[in-house]
Amino acid sequence: MQSVDLQRQDHSWRGSFKAMASPCEIIAETSDEAEAENILKTVASEAWRIEKKFSRYRDDNITYQINHASGHAVEVDEETARLLDFSDQLYDMSDGMFDITSGILRRAWKFDQSDNIPSQQQIDDLLPAIGWHKVSWEKPHIRLQPHMEIDLGGVGKEYAVDRCVQLVQQHTDASVLINLGGDLAITCARKDKQPWTIGRLTSDSSADIGVIKLEQGALASSGDAHRYLEKNGKRYGHVLNPKTGWPIEDPPHTISVAAPTCIEAGMLSTLALLQGKNAEAFLQAQGVDYWIN
Repeated sequence: MQSVDLQRQDHSWRGSFKAMASPCEIIAETSDEAEAENILKTVASEAWRIEKKFSRYRDDNITYQINHASGHAVEVDEETARLLDFSDQLYDMSDGMFDITSGILRRAWKFDQSDNIPSQQQIDDLLPAIGWHKVSWEKPHIRLQPHMEIDLGGVGKEYAVDRCVQLVQQHTDASVLINLGGDLAITCARKDKQPWTIGRLTSDSSADIGVIKLEQGALASSGDAHRYLEKNGKRYGHVLNPKTGWPIEDPPHTISVAAPTCIEAGMLSTLALLQGKNAEAFLQAQGVDYWIN
């Protein structure tokens, strides 16, 4: 059952809920409990709506229809078309490294912090069903080849953050921090103009966690802080190369990027991670604020 929790926190309210397999929260800079409750319900409802519509784990949404069309074309609505267009742009920008058809590699890779590395044969069996260039996408119709799937998880959470920001801005001028599983954004500057202080994502539990101070915009992170395998001293992060089926070689553990919108921040952090050891050079060339370790 979906539920929300709202707690007073100094001069603000903190609301929490779960969505997209992640802990989510809002911190609303208001003393009005009714306003905070409305903000929390607005954010949670939108996050749940997007999860229901695009989750690959459901059998009653557009993603399921596309993935089970047996080679037939499926007509999509405008919102789905925008996400497909964005995914198409990311595929081109990354020279095919960002590929929403690569989600089927999860059948071979289970990033549960164990040492269960799949065999090359398991990976080779899946590679023929990967490749966005094999998909027919002519808005509003998409057609996958048999046995192919799409997975919009690589853009869905950041898109949800931005949607929640837009909805909250329509109802209040209070500063609200919206955090969906570590991808977050701020609706507007705080009354005292002080930045929000955010703990950094890190894969090293013994390291000084550090903080990021954010006055406006959004922050998204990518990395292997929670989802990885480790065998013989080698760590295998969950970001995979769709061309080889194996994890990206020598990536940073975590990358956080600040940008005007969460979907921009997420795009840059993911594209940087796909660069492996060249991640920082890529981010420097983008001229954005970033944190890397």
